[in-house]
Amino acid sequence: MAYTLGFAGGGRIARIMLGGWVRNGAAITRVKFAEPDDSAAELLLSRVPGPLERVSRVSELVDCEFIFLAVHPPAIPTVTAELSGKLKPESVVVSLAPKVTISQLQRQLGGFPNVARVIPNAPSLVGMGYNPVCLAKGFPDAHMVRLMSLLQILGKAPFVSESHLELYALLTGMGPTYFWPQFYELRSILTNLGLPPHYFETAMDQMLLGTLAVMEQSSLSESDVLDLIPVKPLAEIEGTLRQAYRDKLLAIYEKIRPVAES
Repeated sequence: MAYTLGFAGGGRIARIMLGGWVRNGAAITRVKFAEPDDSAAELLLSRVPGPLERVSRVSELVDCEFIFLAVHPPAIPTVTAELSGKLKPESVVVSLAPKVTISQLQRQLGGFPNVARVIPNAPSLVGMGYNPVCLAKGFPDAHMVRLMSLLQILGKAPFVSESHLELYALLTGMGPTYFWPQFYELRSILTNLGLPPHYFETAMDQMLLGTLAVMEQSSLSESDVLDLIPVKPLAEIEGTLRQAYRDKLLAIYEKIRPVAES
């Protein structure tokens, strides 16, 4: 049976996930989305072909099988308030945001039980995602099978502990942003020096796979791995980079970690 999807929010995450499903031929008969920003809505409609319908209110999503909360954590209470008391038992609410827990979502939705959380990953756009999933206790098996089949079209969708979701937000959710600027700059330098783009892509793919394999499979210590290559062009700024990781990521984690429930 084909899917009907609703998105509360029509920004980047909606473009990534819907774009991935369309690219990979997901059986979707209808998509409704509520997005107050005209430019964001127009961008989604222009980037994602298919049966998309913009609606004016989040409450108009309640007839969809899966309703994705694709908004930032501060907007979650507003969205859940519009859905509370209107959801059908055959629907599932999937939050794509960190910070707000399943129990908090259920409470905000007036006790609605069918709630899941997913940390989305940008490579889902090309079917190479890694989207960690956590389901509410007692989540119906039939809904689980349908949801997992949908998410696995985008790549891997492992079940994880809810307490780890915000850590995955730092790793897989935001992780590509740590590397893309470096990769694009490296490509620019090398192709300008004469390396054909397709040679760069092949070598880059294998270099990255091998780099991780050495970390994970060589049994060498961190210092031994770092000593394998004698020429280190970025050695002078390595300390600055490491400190930036610590400062920025720990600060972000403090913002997105769930508030202890009383």
